[in-house]
Amino acid sequence: MSPRWKPNLDVRTGRHVVHHLHVHLVFVTKYRRKAFTDKMLKRREEIMREVYTDFEAELKQFNGEENHVHLLVHYPPKVQLSKLVNSLKGVSSRRLRQEYDAHIRRHLRGGHFWSGSYFAGSCGGAPLTVVRQYIENQKRPVGRGEQRRPVLTCESEQS
Repeated sequence: MSPRWKPNLDVRTGRHVVHHLHVHLVFVTKYRRKAFTDKMLKRREEIMREVYTDFEAELKQFNGEENHVHLLVHYPPKVQLSKLVNSLKGVSSRRLRQEYDAHIRRHLRGGHFWSGSYFAGSCGGAPLTVVRQYIENQKRPVGRGEQRRPVLTCESEQS
């Protein structure tokens, strides 16, 4: 190995591939019901980290509020993003219902925990520090008359 070369730990290698794939995911509860407590969010993060190890993926950043969660995921190219999302939503819903059933029944009706849709944003060329800062700022309280920052776009990342 050349002494001038400094390896980037985020760039992974496989047998026939070198990859650096990140995605920003947002999951919303059914009907945007405020069902999560801080304790549930911490448990949700633990559950999702377990699911990621099965997919050889890594949870880089996690944050959420009462009705949604934000995730920054580093995943290999052999993983279909839709299968990863379905597994995350299914496993987390099942385990949280087992552990916090009474609380969840008060806030969510029927057998649905998550909304059927989700947001997946590619973080291809974006500096990860910008995306991490955005996810961290999502929990920041918004004062009266103040609005949240807009969703990241490629143009706003370059300025």
